[in-house]
Amino acid sequence: MKVIVTDEVSEAGLDTLRADARIEVDVRLGMSVEELHAAIGDYDAIITRSGTTMNAAVLEHAKNLKIVARAGVGIDNVDVETASSKGIIVVNAPLGNTNSAAEHTMALLLSLCRNIPVANASLKSGAWQRAPFTGHELKHRTLGIIGLGKVGGRVALRAKAFEMNVIACDPYISEKRGTDLGVKLVDLNEIVRYADVVTVHTPLNDETRGMLNPSHFKQMKDGVIIINCARGGIIEEEAMYNALESGKVAGAAFDVWSEEPPQTEILKKLIGHPKMVVTPHLGANTFEAQKNVAIDVSREIINYLDGKPLENAVNIPRFDPDLMEQMKPFMTLVKTLGHFISQLAPANPNKVTFSYTGKVARFDCAPLTVCGLAALLNYQTEQDINMVNASMVARERGIAVEEIRTTETDLFSNLITITLESAQGVRTISGTMFDGQPRIVQMRDFTTDFSPEPHMLVMHYEDRPGLIGKMGTILGEANINIGNMNLGRQEKAGEAMVVLSIDTPVDEKTLEVLKEAISARYLKAVDFPEEILRG
Repeated sequence: MKVIVTDEVSEAGLDTLRADARIEVDVRLGMSVEELHAAIGDYDAIITRSGTTMNAAVLEHAKNLKIVARAGVGIDNVDVETASSKGIIVVNAPLGNTNSAAEHTMALLLSLCRNIPVANASLKSGAWQRAPFTGHELKHRTLGIIGLGKVGGRVALRAKAFEMNVIACDPYISEKRGTDLGVKLVDLNEIVRYADVVTVHTPLNDETRGMLNPSHFKQMKDGVIIINCARGGIIEEEAMYNALESGKVAGAAFDVWSEEPPQTEILKKLIGHPKMVVTPHLGANTFEAQKNVAIDVSREIINYLDGKPLENAVNIPRFDPDLMEQMKPFMTLVKTLGHFISQLAPANPNKVTFSYTGKVARFDCAPLTVCGLAALLNYQTEQDINMVNASMVARERGIAVEEIRTTETDLFSNLITITLESAQGVRTISGTMFDGQPRIVQMRDFTTDFSPEPHMLVMHYEDRPGLIGKMGTILGEANINIGNMNLGRQEKAGEAMVVLSIDTPVDEKTLEVLKEAISARYLKAVDFPEEILRG
């Protein structure tokens, strides 16, 4: 196998490849686009960092390429869709910089609390001042961690060593993991209200973008400290600046920005603020982290050669080819169910059970279980979750996964059920295939019958006359059109569950009005991206 390395990568990592007689390594740095196009066709694998753009044009010239190995977490510079269409595997190294990011978080926090940057600058300027730089101890302060994944978990352990009280918000982490870390799991509102220090460690996605906004800053303690070593944009930067200006926030330390390098006026003002400690995205920038990610991707290339599973493959499911055609419709179904319940599920699941009933249970359902698990976890973590790593991520998060199969069935020839268990109770969703389309036929104890749409509302309430009309009126006043409605009831004038498909998303204000008008016990907007609906 011929491997080309086009960006600076730790030599210690490449030694893993060079020690394998089957592999020839060529390090060719600083290549122009034209030179890369001319050379890439001779190689079976490429190792890159952020300096090489693996776009469709490059991949078109990569006639022999079998694997793209990104020595780092982000894969923004790799056209994964085109690579997948050409059968090229894409792997990354999401775990190699975990320790570095956690340590950088603590470095920023300590630098801020002890005024190290300004004291350093003062002394170097020739002054000898002590009183202006009096700092604060971490001991007995409450640290609120938003996102208790690999980095957040390591930050928690380090904070406990400083005798801090640690609370954390992460609805996708089991209670067992919180207990193991000695961390109390709470909701975001409690983090905002009670934490002396708030640090974020989540991926940046539609759910987390702008997670901390002006309304949250208003609820925080006076003199709170804010840390962001995760992703720019999780904290609204203008709101952050205003909170510093008002004195609500005593200080903040950021390593990441919504635009890198920062160009906008608000980012320049925020970076220049005297209460800010800032670094230019250095969280993963240690010699050890760079060595780790190089070793990780090198091992993945060797695993590929040996025919072993790839732990960090971004785009390759592993199926029995003879089973693939029979499983395709059910893959679409289980992915739909997983995506649906992931938006409705209670926080901190301890266990997820996949039950297969009917003809589908005659086959090996393991690919379905992993596919559904990946859909359940995918947008909730920093790394990309796929059929290769979903089970591993679930284990790391303390989530038990069970599979049950039975060929006996009463109502449907095939039925797939996902059951989530947590401290808040049990949630169940079931579906089947009808005319080639997924149909959701049960939610909790309610019988339903609907196909997922791009935008939906799920409501649980006590059934009373006139409530359906109220829903229509409120949504109509908000200029939101109802496409379909499915009503599930256990008995007349009892509890009811309504699922509405709507033409456009519902804003938060309308959701609040709707919830109050019908005294909803539960109301949630659910969105389905096109790729899920297409299967």
